[in-house]
Amino acid sequence: MSVASRLLILQLVVFTVVAVVAGILFAVDERRDADDATRRSVTDIAVTMAQFPEVAEGLESADPTAALQPRAEQVREATGTDFVVVVDPDGIRVTHPVVDEIGRPYTGHIDEARSGTPFTETYTGSLGPSIRTVAPVHADDGDLVGFVSVGVTRQRIAENFLRGLPGIVGVVAAGLAVSAVGAYLISRRLRRQTLGLNPDQLRRMYEHHDAVLHSIGEGLLVFGTADGSPRVDIVNDEARRLLGLEPVGAVEFDDLLATVRELAVADEARDEVHLTRDRVLVVNSDAVVWNRRRIGTVVTLRDHTELRGVLGELDSVRGFAESLRAQAHESANRLHTIITMVELGRPEEAVAFATQELAVSQHLIDRLTSAVHEPALSALLLGKIDEAAERGVELTVTDDTELGPVPIPARDIVTLVGNLIDNAIDASHASDDPWVEVTVRQEDSSMIVEVADSGPGMSPEVLARAMQRGYSTKSEQRGLGLALVVQVVARHGGTLRTEPSLGSMIVAEIPVGGTS
Repeated sequence: MSVASRLLILQLVVFTVVAVVAGILFAVDERRDADDATRRSVTDIAVTMAQFPEVAEGLESADPTAALQPRAEQVREATGTDFVVVVDPDGIRVTHPVVDEIGRPYTGHIDEARSGTPFTETYTGSLGPSIRTVAPVHADDGDLVGFVSVGVTRQRIAENFLRGLPGIVGVVAAGLAVSAVGAYLISRRLRRQTLGLNPDQLRRMYEHHDAVLHSIGEGLLVFGTADGSPRVDIVNDEARRLLGLEPVGAVEFDDLLATVRELAVADEARDEVHLTRDRVLVVNSDAVVWNRRRIGTVVTLRDHTELRGVLGELDSVRGFAESLRAQAHESANRLHTIITMVELGRPEEAVAFATQELAVSQHLIDRLTSAVHEPALSALLLGKIDEAAERGVELTVTDDTELGPVPIPARDIVTLVGNLIDNAIDASHASDDPWVEVTVRQEDSSMIVEVADSGPGMSPEVLARAMQRGYSTKSEQRGLGLALVVQVVARHGGTLRTEPSLGSMIVAEIPVGGTS
């Protein structure tokens, strides 16, 4: 049985039990109220009749029965009681609804009434169990001349109660019917919300759901809606790790990256690259639609930090290999030239040509290898010079370039310098005479990288946006390079700024301590 069906049955059982118990308690209370009302009624009638002057006069007359029996029956019929009995001081009935009982001793207690106080009791008399009140009758001079007893039998009280019982049953039945309708409506709503699943299915679904969330290697966020605003419904362990959230506890929407919050309301995103302080994330998002109505958004996160680092190194190696290939091609051309000059009988000129080209290249290599402690950076700069030349850009490594050992991983240095140079080469093509100038140096306790180019420069808005936490590149390679630069600078507590030059210049400054 589904959860809704079980709940419906349980509600019906509970409502039925409550309604029956309430009905019984109500009936008992009504019966008690009926007894109390009867006591008040017979007391009022007995006291009132005992105060009639004609009752005292009748008791003192020669024939009390003849004087009082008609009057007693008249009062009994008018008040709806079962008996109105007048008793003389000796306890002998002088009136009674049953004529044969007149003249017989009164069956009940009158001792308390002799003291002058009316009293009420439940007693079984000649007409059966009854609730009765006995009131004393006094003459004008105050002497006790008799008693008046007025009562209603239990049978009449029960009959009156039974006549009102259908109303009680009707109220209970109406309450039960309303409860049943309410339980059915609740059950139908619950059936829609639980898709008609039974408790075991829901438990297994939750267990599987929880196991999957904890085991999948991708970050997963599920957003719902609350009053038209997005809310975070699900964040798995991997998403908490990738976004730097607390391992446990609720996650508020405002705790997330700005770009992730934007995805929560976006229609769709495919393989967008988002960067945090120390991670490169590939993000996808899809809207969740149910019955043609959007009910939320699912966002997945994949960690490409290591992959992007390896790809950066691979790009550097590839650039270096391309540089070697270009140099090999140029060396072959120079070798053919030298051989031809020798064959033409001009050996002195051939030697001069060979030594001149060799001296230029060797001087640059010697300068970089001696001034730059990190070999990966030297190789990167040499490779970028040849790559820029192939693309028609003059790339110059300034004489100020000098960097000793620094506590920064070679991978981060290559990522920082390589992406700044690539961006500068791309930007320099906007000018008629493209050029790029690179300086990597150590000043006091900071590593400074300056990359200037002949391009139009980067606006402060673009640089500021790139430096925001959670910057999204929208899969643009150039934007990704800049974002990776920002990531490296931020990870090592550095700064990134633009400075005026002949073209444009970006300066990255990273503290490296007192190492020299």
